Amino acid sequence: MAELNTGDGGGGKDKKVRSKKQNSKVDLTAMVDLAFLLITFFMLTTTLSKPHAMDLALPNKDDKAPPVLTDENRTMTILLGDNDKLVRYVGLLATPVAGGAPKDFTYGKEGIRKELLLREKAVLAYSTAKGKPKNGMIVIIKPSKKSNYRNLVDILDEMAIADVPSYAIVNDFTPEEQKLLEGKKE
Repeated sequence: MAELNTGDGGGGKDKKVRSKKQNSKVDLTAMVDLAFLLITFFMLTTTLSKPHAMDLALPNKDDKAPPVLTDENRTMTILLGDNDKLVRYVGLLATPVAGGAPKDFTYGKEGIRKELLLREKAVLAYSTAKGKPKNGMIVIIKPSKKSNYRNLVDILDEMAIADVPSYAIVNDFTPEEQKLLEGKKE
């Protein structure tokens, strides 16, 4: 009978012994599970950034206080119209302060912001000359029915950037102001 040789092939001592190569595959399933658990944990335990709201002091509707009279040199009125139209005048519309005639402006650094900063310096110089250094500029913002919410937010941002101490949002328009916004001459 024939014999089946299942040995090492001769049994010689000069042959090198080779180790078997192991499969180098690593199972990362547990690592991925752990990563998702950690992400979920930190998402649920941390607080997301809270929206910051601008503080506005609104009067009571029932308050029947008498109107407050202010110096015309300290007031600037900004009219907000449709299509991002922005008109400002200083003092009263019928009798504007010198250099305060109605004028169209744009939003941004070279537009209304520049005018607010220049006017603030002029008001401070005027107040100091009158002996009232604490009195700053007062801005009256009048959004029309055709203006959009974005325009109001933009002008409030400009008030914060220019550091205007006092401003008010008023919704009553005179017919002259309406004509001014529509571009009609009186």
